[in-house]
Amino acid sequence: MNIILVVFDSLRKDCLGSHVSPPWGAVHTPNLDRFAEESLVMTEAYPETLPTLPARRAIYTGRRVYPFHDSDFHLRGDFVGAPGWGPIPEDQPTVAELLSQSRYRTGLVSDVYHMFKPSKNFWRGFHQWTFLRGQEIDVARSGPRLTQEEVDYWLPTELQIPQRVAFIKRCITNMRDRSLEEDYFSPQVFREAALWLQQNRDAERFFLTVESFDPHEPWLVPEYYRRMYLDDDGREQVLSLYGDVTDLDPKLLQRTQANYSGSVTLCDRWFGFFLDTLKAQGRLDDTMIILTADHGHSIGDRNFMGKRGYPSAPEVFDVPVMVRFPGGEHAGISSSQIVQHHDIAAVILEAAAVEPPADTEGVSFLTSAVGGKEGARTHATIGWGSAVTVVTDRWWLNCKADGSGVMLYDRQQADPFKLNAADGNAATVNELFALATADATGGFPHWILDLAHGQRDAPGCSELAARA
Repeated sequence: MNIILVVFDSLRKDCLGSHVSPPWGAVHTPNLDRFAEESLVMTEAYPETLPTLPARRAIYTGRRVYPFHDSDFHLRGDFVGAPGWGPIPEDQPTVAELLSQSRYRTGLVSDVYHMFKPSKNFWRGFHQWTFLRGQEIDVARSGPRLTQEEVDYWLPTELQIPQRVAFIKRCITNMRDRSLEEDYFSPQVFREAALWLQQNRDAERFFLTVESFDPHEPWLVPEYYRRMYLDDDGREQVLSLYGDVTDLDPKLLQRTQANYSGSVTLCDRWFGFFLDTLKAQGRLDDTMIILTADHGHSIGDRNFMGKRGYPSAPEVFDVPVMVRFPGGEHAGISSSQIVQHHDIAAVILEAAAVEPPADTEGVSFLTSAVGGKEGARTHATIGWGSAVTVVTDRWWLNCKADGSGVMLYDRQQADPFKLNAADGNAATVNELFALATADATGGFPHWILDLAHGQRDAPGCSELAARA
């Protein structure tokens, strides 16, 4: 069996038509919807660790990154994105390595520039890896420099602070001369992935990983994609502000949401191109395709724009996971069993009939989900920095690793995240925090606890301290 893994960055699950729509309205994703109709859909899927690099480390190895032992990285040539923001440990084999040792031809196509920074090794095990340049602050071009007039066009004057100005200058410099739709990032990724399929048709069996950084910000799309959602000539706004947006001009928030929606639709169109290539080659009948995202992104939800681990929220933590079996077998089945990113590695190894290493922590969900049986997990524990989130079918707990700053939400309520139910449910808080500490094999590192002690409590949190 051939296997393809497709990973989008910052793709909200509620932007896919097979799920509910985001607060600002439905997003046009006909190809992703078609894919969902032909797939096993996991409705309760969560990351293992966040954000970008820790999430991929879990996906690529099937091992937990939480609670961040040996993960306090400070590497030359990169910033500290979060605990776990670093390379894959040398003693952890990747799925690509294991499959290449089992006569799979392996390929990686990616524009996620964090994976290719100095000291990173996410291409380990791939017979071919292709890095497409230019996302965000990747130093792909040094000029020409932006004029102040151009800066004012791309970044509203009231939002201009030095860090944002430097960021937008780099992003737009990288995008110089990309005037055609196919020059944008997600089209390049899926065109290159389609080319890999054409060039490797002689492979007895293959494993291809396709990594699209879009729809991650900055949300730069051909204008007609944005106009699908907001047809006006107002001011441009393509950045995530990573903060409270209560006082943001509502028109700028609308513009941001429209650009994000346009980016999702652009991704959808070229994912459809990739699927059509597979169909033309007859590969939809002998290939399993697994699709996921590392996380979502808040764009005005609860008056916040950005992504964070504390307080955590479903628009960031609730991720799509869909599996299309060869020939569309098991199409239309959905499963509500709880799964996490590191389970995807176990799924791939099972599909390839490759024995996983004994210390693999991910668990394949294929057989149980297709058979309508209960899954291996009763909860998901998700780490992000010094905070932890625990999700069950009933509850959502979010607090710091030292048990302080507790927020507890009842998922059975009509608006679960409106009320912090911690004070009236101390026993439940302690029970869920005990799950988090049990999953923190070896205990929390001292530097994570130091981060927790120094982190400000989130507004609305309980003074109750969780006890394991």
